[in-house]
This record gives sequence, structure tokens and C-alpha cells, in this order.
Amino acid sequence: MENTMKKVTLLTLMALTSLTAAAKPQTVTLDVPTMNCVTCPFTVKKSLQNVAGVSEADVTFETKVAIVTFDDEKTTVKALIDATTNAGYPSTIKQ
Repeated sequence: MENTMKKVTLLTLMALTSLTAAAKPQTVTLDVPTMNCVTCPFTVKKSLQNVAGVSEADVTFETKVAIVTFDDEKTTVKALIDATTNAGYPSTIKQ
């Protein structure tokens, strides 16, 4: 019985470890060229933060970019672009 419990515990730990390892945060940089005033980044940042899976959004007026860290199991780059676009600030992936 004790040996069986050890195997179950080991298998459970292995499963949890593989789940944790699979969920890696991704970072994307978006060009947001239509930001034309210093308050625009607040709206863009809020729109990105409202997307499930976004852990960080750094939006800069001077460079007109948004650097977004997100969980790719919860959202996509398309969803991020849609969020900024729906807020009135179309964006594209910075090349």
C-alpha cells in the first residue's frame, strides 16, 4: 500500500510539473501608431489589461509601442490586437 501511495504521489508531482512547465509567459511588442497624445497610452494599457491572460502591459507614447506579457494558453496575439483596435488604437506586431 505504501509503495502504491508513493507511485501516485510521484505521478501527481510529474503531472503538475509538466503543466507548470507548459504555461510559459509570452511577450509581444505591438506598434500602436495612432497614439497622438500623452493620455492615449492609458486607454491602450487598460484595454490590454482587460484581456484574460495578460500579466503585464507597458505602453509608451514616445515610441508608440506596447510591450505585452501574456499566457498563451489564455489569450492570443490576435486578441491583444483586437483589444487595442476596439479601444480606438489599431495595432500590429512590431517587426
